[in-house]
Amino acid sequence: MKIVCISDTHGDHSKVQLPAGDVLIHAGDICAHGTEQDYLSFLSWFSDQPHQHKIFIAGNHDTYLEQQPVKTLELAKQHKVTYLNDSGITLNGIKVWGSPITPRFYNWSFMRDAGEEIEKHWRLIPNNVHILVTHGPPFGVLDEVEREDGNTEHTGCPSLLKSIDSVGPLYHVFGHIHECYGEKTLEGVQYLNVSTMDNNYVVRNAPVEIEL
Repeated sequence: MKIVCISDTHGDHSKVQLPAGDVLIHAGDICAHGTEQDYLSFLSWFSDQPHQHKIFIAGNHDTYLEQQPVKTLELAKQHKVTYLNDSGITLNGIKVWGSPITPRFYNWSFMRDAGEEIEKHWRLIPNNVHILVTHGPPFGVLDEVEREDGNTEHTGCPSLLKSIDSVGPLYHVFGHIHECYGEKTLEGVQYLNVSTMDNNYVVRNAPVEIEL
C-alpha cells in the first residue's frame, strides 16, 4: 500500500503536485481563512483526487470544522472522504488514527491547555495503531520555530510524546511547524513532518510517501 502524505496547504491545495498512491492523507490546516467556503473548496479538490482512500484531519486554522462538527462530518461523507477527529479507520489491516489537537497558542482552533485538557485526547490513541496523524508534532521532534530574538524554541506537545512512547506507532505524520519539514526516526517510530507550505506560506515541499 502506497500512502501519500501532505499538510498545511492553507487553501492552496490546487498548487500541490500529488504522486499516485492508494491512500492520500492530509494532516490539517486545509483552510486559508477557516470559512465554510474554504472547506467546501478543499472537499471538492480532495474528493477529485484519484487515490482510492482519502483521509484528513483539521488544524488550528480550520475554524469552521471546529465550530460545525456535525456539518463538517456530513459534508465529508457526502464527498466520500474520511474525516478523523480523535477517531480512526482501518484500511487493509492498516490502522490509522487522527487528531487535530495542538497545545494552546493564542486563540486558534482545536487547541488545548497543557495537562488533563490535552492529555484526555492522547489517551484515546489505541495501542495497535500503525499510522498516527496529528496536526502538530510531539515535543522535541521536528518542532522548532525561530523567534524574533533569533533563538529557536521547541513548540511540540510533551504529553503527546509520552503517549507515542507508550503506544509505539510505526509512523507519526504531522505538520503545523512549516519550517521543520522532514523526517526523523526515534525509538522505532518514524516521525514525518509533511508540511506542504514553507515558513512564508508558499507551497514548496513535496508530498511524503509511505510504503506499507
